[in-house]
Amino acid sequence: MEATVTLHPLVLKRLLHIVASSSKANRKPFLFFKHRSLCCSSPTSAAPAPPHLKRKFTFVSTSTISVEESVQAIRVRKSLQFYNIQYRRYYSSTEMLVSSQITYYVRLGEIGTARKLFDQTPHKHIASWNSIISGYFQNSQPHEAQCLFDKMPERNVVSWNGLISGYIKNGMVTKAREVFDLMPERNVISWTAMVRGYVEEGMVAEAEALFWHMPEKNVISWTVMLGGLIHEGRINDARRLYDLMPVKDVYTRTTMIGGLCSSGQLDEAREIFDNMEQKNVVSWTAMISGYVQNGRVDVARKLFELMPEKNEVTWTAMLMGYIQCGRTEDAWELFKAMPAKSIVACNSMIKGLGEIGDVSKAREVFDLMREKDDGTWSAMIKIYERKGFELEALSLFRMMISEGVRPHFPSLINILSVCGSLATLDYGRQTHAQLLRYNLDDDVYLSSVLITMYMKCGDVLKANIVFSRSSCKDIVMWNSMITGYAQHGLGDEALKVFGEMLLSGIQADDITFIGVLSACSYSGKVREGKEIFESMKSKYSIEPARAHYACMVDLLGRAGQLNEAFNLINSMPVEADAIVWGSLMGACRNHMNSDLAEVAAKKLLQLEPKNSGPYVLLSNIYASKGKWGDVAKLRKSMKSRKVSKKPGCSWIEVDKEVHMFTGGENTPHPEHMEIAKMWEKLSGMLREAGYNPDGTFALHDVDEEEKAQSLRHHSEKLAVVFGLLKLREGMPIRVMKNLRVCGDCHTAIKLISNLTGREIIVRDANRFHHFKDGLCSCNDYW
Repeated sequence: MEATVTLHPLVLKRLLHIVASSSKANRKPFLFFKHRSLCCSSPTSAAPAPPHLKRKFTFVSTSTISVEESVQAIRVRKSLQFYNIQYRRYYSSTEMLVSSQITYYVRLGEIGTARKLFDQTPHKHIASWNSIISGYFQNSQPHEAQCLFDKMPERNVVSWNGLISGYIKNGMVTKAREVFDLMPERNVISWTAMVRGYVEEGMVAEAEALFWHMPEKNVISWTVMLGGLIHEGRINDARRLYDLMPVKDVYTRTTMIGGLCSSGQLDEAREIFDNMEQKNVVSWTAMISGYVQNGRVDVARKLFELMPEKNEVTWTAMLMGYIQCGRTEDAWELFKAMPAKSIVACNSMIKGLGEIGDVSKAREVFDLMREKDDGTWSAMIKIYERKGFELEALSLFRMMISEGVRPHFPSLINILSVCGSLATLDYGRQTHAQLLRYNLDDDVYLSSVLITMYMKCGDVLKANIVFSRSSCKDIVMWNSMITGYAQHGLGDEALKVFGEMLLSGIQADDITFIGVLSACSYSGKVREGKEIFESMKSKYSIEPARAHYACMVDLLGRAGQLNEAFNLINSMPVEADAIVWGSLMGACRNHMNSDLAEVAAKKLLQLEPKNSGPYVLLSNIYASKGKWGDVAKLRKSMKSRKVSKKPGCSWIEVDKEVHMFTGGENTPHPEHMEIAKMWEKLSGMLREAGYNPDGTFALHDVDEEEKAQSLRHHSEKLAVVFGLLKLREGMPIRVMKNLRVCGDCHTAIKLISNLTGREIIVRDANRFHHFKDGLCSCNDYW
């Protein structure tokens, strides 16, 4: 008669192994089953099994299994029959299968299916009870697990241990202790589980007290307690415990090595390592990582070369050691030699290359990665953002979204910074919408970044809405609002927010006063600025730094009080830096004080000989006075010192694409013909409105016609014209410039806003200009 058996694959594999090994050793196999127990369940009565858990075979036919399996199965049957094995029946095949099936469904997260199978089983063995209770704990349903435990007809120590472990896994260590105290019988596993629970919850004192009450301890118990002391930073106590241990295995010694390395005790760690009779790859890696963490990379590399077998973690630890100590070239050579490059290793290499500015090589690593995680995308986007490749960062973010990768917190922070830098408001809004979907918008730090982004994009109203809706405001958020209002020349609003901040109990810091003084400077509030500056030390106990003096020099200089600004510089308790002298020189440019400008320029050239700014500003002053000989001398000096002028560049976002414009005609925009036609049309309207190009902003010693031609190609004008061509009526035209907007362009854009009825927002290197109806928000005070 054909006998059909349904077995768990692990059961079948074990039986075949026993028979095979017994035949080779020529001895009787000892099994806890006899043939009848294997065949006790028929296909109709057996518990339902998922397809991959079923393996059917017959002892007669070989149609459902391979020839090799059939032969071995027959040998199993004959062995059982021949020896007429007497057995102790621990589990039947059905009971073992039910328990395994429950565990299988639990691992899939299908606790409902597992419970259904459990309920349908007529004769429930204790193993099935333990499996389903464990399943509820794994699915974070401790209450249901306890209810089932209470219904168990019989329990063994495994059942009680499972209850303790389940509560510990769910972070309910107090409940686990209650169960522990109720246990009728405990073994070393019970005690160790409870000690481990306390350690994992950071309750090391409780763990230690329980540990010393243990009636018996094994190497695992000792190691768990050892790890707890190390995690709490009690390295000396851990070492004393380690010395008391009667038995130490590889894991114990490795744990102690890691603890000693974390406290810088490398010699003691190396002594344990060298005395280990057996070392595994984890031991080697722990010692190498210890040297790396303590900056001894060369010693780590020597040990790395001696290591008999290296794994992915070891290679990555050595790689990160080189990167952390700034030896990126060594890291790159090691990276190329790695047999397998993990995502962690690649991400570290990308960050390391980004730190030294090797953006192209970082992108090479990025592109070669078959698998990328959010950290990969975030790292590459951050490198682009930090190194001034904002357009590439934006493009990569678009690629990330198109590939279905959900951006996480770091990616969103980086891309918001990019949106702020480029003033790409549409992408900024889109990113903000994603934050709302992920319920991240109430994060304090993120709210500050959002405020800064909207302020840099020129959307003051939206920035204010984000600020107002934030339930918790810290100093960074208040500073973001004050600085944002300052950049837009809204001095009254900035001072109002400053007052509200003080009333709310938030203490002002040095960043706060930079924002407030800048707001006073940009809006001409000289008296208020002086009072706030004087109160910094007397009222708020903050010593003014160079940045605060630079704000005051700028404030006085804009107001035309150049001698007072110069005297303030000379009275500074610390030496003035380039920012301070640059503020004075900019004021001299506005007020045509060439004598003081020369003094400031010479100071700047001493501090920053490669900076083109002083040359350009001084050249502008000479050009405005017609001193073309002096202009030529300056250019000759620049050429001899190999100083190049930073080219003017403006950009505008249209249909989520950033369009760049540079001064002159060297790199024309693809649509430059249409832009030129539009400018010709505007030129006529401007002339009729009284516009006359201001030749003082053309630096060449040429006739007036050529000066006008030069001025028409200023990048901000080209960007504004492109916005008029491409953006629909009613939409504000938002233009960004990398340098200070020139006076001629400022005058022209005011008139264009009036003639076209369009709102034009220009952000230059210093501040915002909101042009509307022929007026500018700066009130021509800039």
